[in-house]
Amino acid sequence: MSQLTLKGSCLCGAVKYEVTGDPQRFYHCHCSRCRKSSGTGHATNILMTKATLAFSHGEPRLKRFKLPGAERFSRQFCTECGSPLARVVPELNAVVIPAGSLDDHVPIKPQGRIYWDSRTDWTCDGDTLPRFPEGPSGLLPAIVQGPAGGDRS
Repeated sequence: MSQLTLKGSCLCGAVKYEVTGDPQRFYHCHCSRCRKSSGTGHATNILMTKATLAFSHGEPRLKRFKLPGAERFSRQFCTECGSPLARVVPELNAVVIPAGSLDDHVPIKPQGRIYWDSRTDWTCDGDTLPRFPEGPSGLLPAIVQGPAGGDRS
């Protein structure tokens, strides 16, 4: 897919951002880290490569949390309302966007459910998206691949 520009913001509107890049992956991740980070049964993220991330409003209100001991797992959020927001992943020259933070229509659809074997018994189900026990080998960049059991780096 060609370059795409998406705009997003946090719940309280204090932080606004714009990402331009090549959308590569759009997955629902059921690993334990994504569940804890989102407070739901899965996190839904878009990964854009060769991407730029610019904050047009509220950048000083951002906080980043890097999970100790994890190679790449982190989250960025608004300190006012706690909403997860887009973050740069320098190792991949990419930006990860929590899809729920977007204000724009997304012209791509989720491609599957990853770390399906790590899901909880109460998670949502019933769609026809492909399910991968972990991260599908060879299809995902290193950010979403990790050791078995859903505890990825």
